[in-house]
Amino acid sequence: MKQRVLVTGATGFIGRALLTHLLAQTDITPVLLLREPYSDPRLLPPFLAAIRTQYEAVYADLRNFQLTVRAVREAEPEAVIHLAAAGATDPFLSVQTAVSHNLTGTVNLARACFEKNFTVRRLLVARTPGEQSAMNSYAASKAAAWQFCQMYGRTQNWPIHGAMIFQAYGPHQPEHTLIPAASKAALAGQDFPLTQGSQIKDWIYVTDVVAGLLAALDAELSPGTTVELGSGQGAAVAAVVTQIYELVQQHGWATQAGRPLIGALPARPGEVPQQIADAASTKELLGWETAVSLNNGLQQYLQTLRHT
Repeated sequence: MKQRVLVTGATGFIGRALLTHLLAQTDITPVLLLREPYSDPRLLPPFLAAIRTQYEAVYADLRNFQLTVRAVREAEPEAVIHLAAAGATDPFLSVQTAVSHNLTGTVNLARACFEKNFTVRRLLVARTPGEQSAMNSYAASKAAAWQFCQMYGRTQNWPIHGAMIFQAYGPHQPEHTLIPAASKAALAGQDFPLTQGSQIKDWIYVTDVVAGLLAALDAELSPGTTVELGSGQGAAVAAVVTQIYELVQQHGWATQAGRPLIGALPARPGEVPQQIADAASTKELLGWETAVSLNNGLQQYLQTLRHT
């Protein structure tokens, strides 16, 4: 019998990659929790509309508890992967928006899964390393949501687990984010202004993120446990942008040579100097580790851009 997996946030970058993978699995039935306007197929994002017959869907606004309860009941999932969030690519959103979507929405989903439903055996909540410093309203609201998840895990023994996703990149990532923007500029032979870019981040290709999420979904974890999805290795932002330009020039993918303009932009307030996943702990808990190196991931992504 197929496992029913409910996914929130399937219209996003990681959600799209996850859905593509789930559809290829013979033992999983993906069910998407979509916003109510998407019940009209004409309003679906094109990639979801093109495969509408391949997945099931339920509809709700996670900010509304009763609608969320109804959707989870209709879905009858054994597992839930919660990717939906406001502010992932716009972290300085308003406090009201961050709290209503990320805190209230997550708490409503957790309660719908375990107070009002008896089929869910696991809720996997996507987290961000920004929670560790709560440097903006997005990260602070995600951190607050996880505090509630941990509280439910400790006091109610609800099987809620966290997957802290480090600096993900890959196909279909929003164009205004760092790697897509730098890659497009490099391929067009344009200069790319950026900050000093000294922040060291743990870069993870989206296919590795998906593999890590599924490994976490199958692992035996105590309620409230978080696994960190990353390589355990860091690279500075400026170094990654420079690497993109070097790859483009090495392969002759641009007719003229642009360059990264390091230091042309001011630093954003509250930037954390270093964010690196505890990959050793994650490997011990999940038996999983990243498979795509940064160099190979950037090459794959640049090749994808060249053919779209």
